[in-house]
Amino acid sequence: MSEGGTSTAKKGIEAKWLILTAVMLGAFMGPIDASIVNTVLPSITGYFKTDISIAQWVPTVYLLTISCLILLYGRLGDMLGYKKIFLAGLASFVVASILCGTSQTIWMLIAFRGIQGLAAGLLMAVGMAIITAAFPPFERGRAMGIYAVSISAGLGLGPTLGGLITQYSSWHYVFFINVPIGIAALIWGARIIPRSTAKPGQKLDVAGALTALVFLSSLLLYANQGESWGWASPRGLALVGITVVFGALFYWIERTSAQPMLNLELFKNRRFSLASVSALLAFVALYAIVFLTPFYLLFVLHYDILKVGLALIASPLATMFVAPLSGAMSDRFGTRTFRVLGMCITALGLFLMSGLTASDSVWDVVWRLFIVGLGIGTFQSPNNSEIMGSVPPWHLGIASGIIAAMRNVGMVLGIAIAGAVLYSLAPITASAQPGSFNPSEMQEFLRGLQWAFISGAIVAGIAALTSFLATERKKQTAEAIAPSPLSPGDPPNK
Repeated sequence: MSEGGTSTAKKGIEAKWLILTAVMLGAFMGPIDASIVNTVLPSITGYFKTDISIAQWVPTVYLLTISCLILLYGRLGDMLGYKKIFLAGLASFVVASILCGTSQTIWMLIAFRGIQGLAAGLLMAVGMAIITAAFPPFERGRAMGIYAVSISAGLGLGPTLGGLITQYSSWHYVFFINVPIGIAALIWGARIIPRSTAKPGQKLDVAGALTALVFLSSLLLYANQGESWGWASPRGLALVGITVVFGALFYWIERTSAQPMLNLELFKNRRFSLASVSALLAFVALYAIVFLTPFYLLFVLHYDILKVGLALIASPLATMFVAPLSGAMSDRFGTRTFRVLGMCITALGLFLMSGLTASDSVWDVVWRLFIVGLGIGTFQSPNNSEIMGSVPPWHLGIASGIIAAMRNVGMVLGIAIAGAVLYSLAPITASAQPGSFNPSEMQEFLRGLQWAFISGAIVAGIAALTSFLATERKKQTAEAIAPSPLSPGDPPNK
């Protein structure tokens, strides 16, 4: 990746830090949009006079479209250049946000929200690749830690902004606030992010991309809708069958393709494979918190939407505080200790959340959420650095895409697992409204909540184990995957 186009911005500040700010500004919008819409969903449901089961597709389709194509975007970044993919994502996201905010029907909003997810996937797929290419290995953890601030800020501000918008304005502005941020990010990114040229002789693995799309779509749709359809219903079992068939097809195609979309040789590297699994498990555990805590605050403590949003800031605020520190320290002392410690702290926080009762206050929730945020912040930056540092330079795009895919698939699976545990023990919750519980139903709900949080703690504990097993031996490096005498960023000749 060349650094042409950044010379005018280098005065007094190294180009790599300016590149980091450009990526962070663009990356900020994806998480904030993922978290803000859930808060205003009741307003959207009332505005369009529709059922909650239909309105629920507004956040669902966003996560599904991000997750299903993100590996393809990562590969396209390796082929066409990361800057082109990133800027295309920014421009598309701004346009899609305008379309969402001007939707006239719920089905228009769902369709435009799907387009917005496609655009967000472009941003998420290559952001870490741009950062990794800009920073030397001994500063990569620090850069990842600072980058994590933008993700945490988006996740933290989303519920609060959603609550404020719901209380004082219209839900349309949830989408319109993306426009000035997106335009600023587009202008800054076009000026600062280095140009990269398309790599000659590279071909897109169309068959692999299509089978991956069907595989991920069916898997995530089953995880998302299995509870409402029935896990063993005809529709559910059909999706399981499609998932298995297309997963096997995808594996076979990638094994035999001359230029696969996803180089399966990457997963022979223990560092890469186990750190990727750890990332998936971490977000499964985290989204037990994200999904379940608002239920507790609404149904048990009877908080309004704005107060719920303010309480939920605790976890991402802690992550913002500790992630840069953890990333910088992992550059000096190695990543394993921080990854294992982070998941252990997260497991502790989830276990403590399982002890909440009907007589606790919001502060009892906040300090527990803060512990979870400390754990995620301690883990995330070193783990991302571990993944990106374990692949050769010509696979940075697909590695970045894998991190984003693990994050989004983990979100969907985390909600599905936590919901399945909660609804199996407290089925009344699925159709309950705030303030509707009688005393026996309240105890049933708290019991379901307890075991759902415990299930999240178990997942975090498994992530601590996989993080420990992801060795850091010097010989097991990116070059062990595919040795090449070529310059960084150039793929080996076939």
